[in-house]
Amino acid sequence: MKLATYNVEWFNTLFDDAGRLINDGTWSSRWSVTKAQQTAALGTVFQTMDLDAVMIVEAPDTSRHRDGTVALETFAKTFNLRARKAIIGFDNETQQEIAFLYDPDLMDAKHAPLGDPVGKKGSRDAPRFDGAFKLDLDIDATPDVITWSKPPLEVAVTTKTGQVLHLIGVHAKSKAPHGADSDAEATRISIENRRKQLAQCIWLRQRVDGHLQRGEDLIVMGDFNDGPGLDEYENLFGRSSVEIVLGEDEALRLFDPHARIALGRRMGAMPTTSRFKRRDEPYRNALLDYIMVSPILRDLGPHWQIWHPFDNPECYENIPLREALLLASDHFPVVIDLPL
Repeated sequence: MKLATYNVEWFNTLFDDAGRLINDGTWSSRWSVTKAQQTAALGTVFQTMDLDAVMIVEAPDTSRHRDGTVALETFAKTFNLRARKAIIGFDNETQQEIAFLYDPDLMDAKHAPLGDPVGKKGSRDAPRFDGAFKLDLDIDATPDVITWSKPPLEVAVTTKTGQVLHLIGVHAKSKAPHGADSDAEATRISIENRRKQLAQCIWLRQRVDGHLQRGEDLIVMGDFNDGPGLDEYENLFGRSSVEIVLGEDEALRLFDPHARIALGRRMGAMPTTSRFKRRDEPYRNALLDYIMVSPILRDLGPHWQIWHPFDNPECYENIPLREALLLASDHFPVVIDLPL
């Protein structure tokens, strides 16, 4: 089974309210890229990947007047993709959903949220992801109430051979100090955002523990906006949110080879999944996107690849694909082949 996670930057703006592609020369939400260019680039990337299923981060909006599943299924039909059936879980107010696009000839899939629906009152015990989680973030003996701006998407997949997989799609909170007016304000916001992100990932790890303690096959995939050694605030809190989700107990530890490399190396070249720049600054690369698998799935010997246009030789040598990856998004797909 060939799966991927792919953060498609502002996928939503490529569709109108009816879910039709706006395939014209107007500007997309990507800098200096038209909607037609981004659409064509995404078509090339998805056709080349030829996936059985993909977890899409920043998927098209689902709201009162828009349906992200219609938009994604329109996109899949336009480019004749095998992965053509879409699922979106709890919608959110950011216009960036988490969605699962899959091949219905190979599997059945459904939104399968776990945890108690506690709503705004919150719970300390892995509540449903559209609710609230209570955790003391600032050691004042008063629990803070944590929510997800983009609730993780929990999917139960049953293959045509009867194997059951549980997948969790993630878009964790950004640590960037948006709205800061000074260096001091930027530091305060960055620390506050990291606290919230770590709390989200403690909540997520509670859910992971439940799956693994039941002996279930699990894949956690998506954009964590974080990673080992990514910024100076990791030293303040001791570990990254990625390390929290991976876990510490070897028997219940998730595995991602790119995270393993980053954890073992603080200097030198590391794998990266995104490439971005601000104004006249040089491009920056970061490892933000992961596919973490449970111990049983790891023992099957899966193969991971990051489709980075400059780091992956096959992507670099395929010039149309290389250019498409650069136009399509500021993130690149992470792909896993599971021998199921």
